[in-house]
Amino acid sequence: MSDVPLKAHPLVLIDASGWLFRAYHALPPLSNMQGEPTGAIFGMVNMLKRLQKDYAPEHIAVVFDAPGRTFREDIYADYKANRDATPPDLLHQWPIIVEMVKAMGLPTLSVPGVEADDVIGTLAKIGEAAGHEVLIVTSDKDMAQLVNDRVKLVDTMKNRVMDPAGVIEKFGVPPARIVDYLALIGDTSDNIPGVPSVGPKTAAKWLNEYGSLDAIIANAAEIKGKVGEKLRDAIPQIPMSHDLATIRCDVALPLTLEQLVPGPADKPTLAAIYKTAGFHRVLEELGPIDTAAAASEAATPTAAATPAGTEDALVVPPESTPDALPPSVPTAAVAVLDEAGFADMLAKLEAAELICVDTETDALDAMQSGLVGLAFATESGHGWYVPLTHDYLGAPKQLDRASVLARLKPLLEDPKRPKVGQHIKYDLNVLARHGVEVQGVAYDTMLESYVLDAAGNRHDMDTLAERYLGHKTISFTDVAGKGKGQLTFNQVAIDEATQYSAEDADITLRLHQALHPKLAADPALQSVFEQIEMPLVPVLAAMERAGVKVDAALLARISTELAARMDEIRSECFAAAGGEFNLGSPKQLQVILFDQLKLRVVSKTPKGDPSTAENVLEELADEHPLPRLILEWRGMSKLKSTYTDNLPKQINPQTGRIHTSYHQAVAQTGRLSSNDPNLQNIPVRTADGRRIRQAFIAEPGNALLSIDYSQIELRLMAHFSGDERLQDAFRRGIDIHQATAAEVFGQPLESVSAESRRSAKAINFGLIYGISAFGLAKQLGIARSDAQDYIDRFFARYPGVKQFMDGTRAQAHARGYVETLFGRRLHLPDIHSRNAAQRQYAERTAINAPLQGTAADLIKRAMIDVAAWLPANAPDLRMILQVHDELVFEGPAAQLEALAPQIAQRMCAAATLAVPLVADYGIGPNWDAAHTATGHASSASA
Repeated sequence: MSDVPLKAHPLVLIDASGWLFRAYHALPPLSNMQGEPTGAIFGMVNMLKRLQKDYAPEHIAVVFDAPGRTFREDIYADYKANRDATPPDLLHQWPIIVEMVKAMGLPTLSVPGVEADDVIGTLAKIGEAAGHEVLIVTSDKDMAQLVNDRVKLVDTMKNRVMDPAGVIEKFGVPPARIVDYLALIGDTSDNIPGVPSVGPKTAAKWLNEYGSLDAIIANAAEIKGKVGEKLRDAIPQIPMSHDLATIRCDVALPLTLEQLVPGPADKPTLAAIYKTAGFHRVLEELGPIDTAAAASEAATPTAAATPAGTEDALVVPPESTPDALPPSVPTAAVAVLDEAGFADMLAKLEAAELICVDTETDALDAMQSGLVGLAFATESGHGWYVPLTHDYLGAPKQLDRASVLARLKPLLEDPKRPKVGQHIKYDLNVLARHGVEVQGVAYDTMLESYVLDAAGNRHDMDTLAERYLGHKTISFTDVAGKGKGQLTFNQVAIDEATQYSAEDADITLRLHQALHPKLAADPALQSVFEQIEMPLVPVLAAMERAGVKVDAALLARISTELAARMDEIRSECFAAAGGEFNLGSPKQLQVILFDQLKLRVVSKTPKGDPSTAENVLEELADEHPLPRLILEWRGMSKLKSTYTDNLPKQINPQTGRIHTSYHQAVAQTGRLSSNDPNLQNIPVRTADGRRIRQAFIAEPGNALLSIDYSQIELRLMAHFSGDERLQDAFRRGIDIHQATAAEVFGQPLESVSAESRRSAKAINFGLIYGISAFGLAKQLGIARSDAQDYIDRFFARYPGVKQFMDGTRAQAHARGYVETLFGRRLHLPDIHSRNAAQRQYAERTAINAPLQGTAADLIKRAMIDVAAWLPANAPDLRMILQVHDELVFEGPAAQLEALAPQIAQRMCAAATLAVPLVADYGIGPNWDAAHTATGHASSASA
């Protein structure tokens, strides 16, 4: 596939039917307030607007398939026999789309007896003969046969144009051989028979070797093996397949090329369609409308009037609302190598309303990397790069790093000078280590994208540039190479580094200009971005720089102990299996468990092999001792490799501490994650996990303070559901699991047994995560009917919870997303999936996501508040860790004792709920000891 430049004003031919079917399955299923589907309409309007903007066509045709039989069914009765019927919700949108296209002033065509492909092929030949550049909008591989120097294909979903070289690149054969190629491989979607066992590679190989399909048939006798036999067997039907795959280019058309010109838009009709569908942005772009005419049009069946008060009800996920992408403009990059250039850049930075800043370093670790250069941008299309420490043979003289930083320091540390960056926390840490404490960080494009839509998307600059700007950036490997020979950035030639770095700053600025208006259009999302995510950036940066001390000697002792215990378990495994095998090999374990021991196969891998996953071994553990032993060995192996062996290697030699990296734009719910090392998954309930936490220690003279929200998600369930019994239990400070047991099992509160409390706890937490009766039965080891009875009793006693769950599911289906208490939007792309398992998982996620997302927002708000409070009130204390609902601080023990209640109280004040927020805290010389609660704080409820 090639990025091929096109001349302006081509003849644009749109395979509307094919595009709509593809878009229907690719785009999220959107709907308006009346529940009517609108996704295909929305995709079509945006595609057409973008095409008109990008190519300004003087001639255009939107071509639909005509209803009824075509000549291909006459050739082969089973042509397209495998095609599913048009989905009802797409069928509903079809006439509206046709009406909308006509109202946009665009000519439409459909010719009975032939397909849209044949109409397009005919128009392409006519346009080519008339001297036009022709652009065919399609993803249909059949159309590749039409490509030549004047006729090209464009896939609008991938923003790619295909010319003859692109056809060869994709299919391995030139356009003139595409029909031969299709006749050999067949087409399952059109039910065109090919040669059995002949796929794309074989077809391309034969055509390149023999030159044509006719030559392959003529030499079929010399093609050896089973594939040769199948070719010879298929020869009688190959001509028919060839005819079916051939696009006709001689169709009699009802319109001439001169008539295929865009006309004026029928704005009242478009306004009525857009308003009914809820497309407010494109409605605004229409400008002033004759309201009387629009009202008249709104009475038509395909554009019914929107009921009063529902105009703003539809909120479309940003990923499915791509604005027309601007042309990909290269960056005018300037290398700043002398005093005059630096002075000119500095003057422009000081005069700018917004500064994009980016650092270049010689390593990825922000806590150890050296600063190689700085990049800046203040206006779209331009960028500066200030090289500082490039070191290679022939490198030009560069400005002194200390001097450059000293002169930039007042500007970068000025909180009144707004800055923007992409993953700017990294840059903050690099610059802080080089003496510059950046202030005024207002925007981060990674976080802008994340707040707009966290579901299943990457938020790195390269991905965002392609998605929102249609721009393919210069990659690091483009300038530094790959593999063992990859250069560090200080070894990259300055001219190449300048293009790469200045583009990074420029593209980041352009992304902000594209993304921030989307946030500003939604006050709730803007608030999440401005009040939670951005203020958290410097807080996390400071925590990363602070790091945490670990006891390397203790970790080494634990590693030795784990290794000894793993050896003992290995011997027990060999005895249980009746022989030695590699415990870390799933293949060998499969043989032992299922072939030798004949244990039942619980589930299979995607390849069809018996699974040896953790949940499978848990289920088999009651049937044989080996699965339980394997689970123990795996758990110890993971702790040893991930923590006790690895943590000492990650001690920073300069600080003597470990510095994890926190990530804001990973978890869809808003929870923070960490890596290098990952501190989120150290077990807290196992003896081995607690021992590892004992290795996280305070500096001499200091102690650690741990503050952990208590049962935060259950408290949030009580708040969201409004259930009186649940809220009353929390207000009275009753053990919530004991209270649930009393309600569900009909026992007096004081008589609840430990077993009943355990079951109630499983119900409480299970329902938050959408557990089924089957799952609860499995967890408690009871009959499924008993588990269902427990769930039914729970909902009978807590009816507000059932109403909340049902309402949340309904909201998710209607909107495609759910929200946290603070307005964070959690999109659910699979909520309308045709796959039942995916849809049910999305429904379960819909219930938990507002709870987990609100919990994430709460602790982020608490971190921001406490971080702002500490400097004036406890300057010797540092916030050093965040793990789920817990914060860890380090400081002098006496100060921690005095201030712990105040800090915990501030955490409880992060929100006012219908039930109290409670935070437990403890102090100790290590992290595990600090987990022993010595006090708690509580907020008042609303």
